[in-house]
Amino acid sequence: MRNKEDFSFSTCWNIKKHRNGRAMLEEIMELGFRNVELNYNVTREHLTTIEPMIENGAIGISSVHHAFPYIDDTDFDTDSPMLGYEDEDKRRRALDLLKQSVEYAVRYGAKAVVVHPGEVPFPDNIDARLKDIYKNQGRNSEAYATLWTTMLEQRQSQAPQNLERIHRSLEEISDFIEQKGYKVAIGIETRARCYQIPTLREAEWLTGRLKGSPVGLWYDIGHAMMMERMGLYENLRDLKELELPLAGVHIHETIGLSDHWCPYVHSGLDDFDVFLDMIHKAPVRVYELKSACLPEEIEQSHNQIMNKLLVLEGQAK
Repeated sequence: MRNKEDFSFSTCWNIKKHRNGRAMLEEIMELGFRNVELNYNVTREHLTTIEPMIENGAIGISSVHHAFPYIDDTDFDTDSPMLGYEDEDKRRRALDLLKQSVEYAVRYGAKAVVVHPGEVPFPDNIDARLKDIYKNQGRNSEAYATLWTTMLEQRQSQAPQNLERIHRSLEEISDFIEQKGYKVAIGIETRARCYQIPTLREAEWLTGRLKGSPVGLWYDIGHAMMMERMGLYENLRDLKELELPLAGVHIHETIGLSDHWCPYVHSGLDDFDVFLDMIHKAPVRVYELKSACLPEEIEQSHNQIMNKLLVLEGQAK
């Protein structure tokens, strides 16, 4: 098994098949990983058998994904306004949940908390409608262009007020971390729906106002590929032009608008090469793959990434 000590692996791969946390992590360890990201579906029941593994050093925790552990409340799930709620009681509740995620991360020795900071609310899931048109008629179709313009106009008009509230929440969690003396990053993640925050430019706006804080970009590569294909931003251009402190990366590939596949293996293409530099620079590197990815495919994908990183590192010397 090719060197995996500098990588972590998310429990999103196998959490749906395990009620027992130890069995879930042991299956990941069989892939050769000794560090994991505990995702937002990890329950307190899972933790009863995971915590002894952490305490005895059998497994390391690279990161936890907010809200952590799992909370059965759609107002605070991963596709919600979360830190940008206009309702102050809900915003405070979201902030309290983030403090809880931070406390767990620190207790487990994790380097980061991955956060979905918020969104521009729409009355329906306009992203799903756009993706359906993209799949059946194409991005260049008139139907897509018309609905995209509608989405973008509302997104651009309402994003500033949502960003202000998200900034306030991130400022408050940063103060909490500083007061506690914790050493943990808050990674604001690039998202999978076009109305969700942040774009890369929104991430720069947020992190630029929080310089010196624990807040950085969590660059989800598969989501970023998806948003570029839909037309929300251009990854290479924006990454080159913007100053973005990097908290970590989620490694997976998007085929069309379907994400969480093994890079290179499932697409059969080298398009993923453009993201190698981000993986190389990232302080935390996490594979975030779907259950359809087989162990042999995961191994093959990792080996290809390692080979390409070795070439990249050789060129940088």
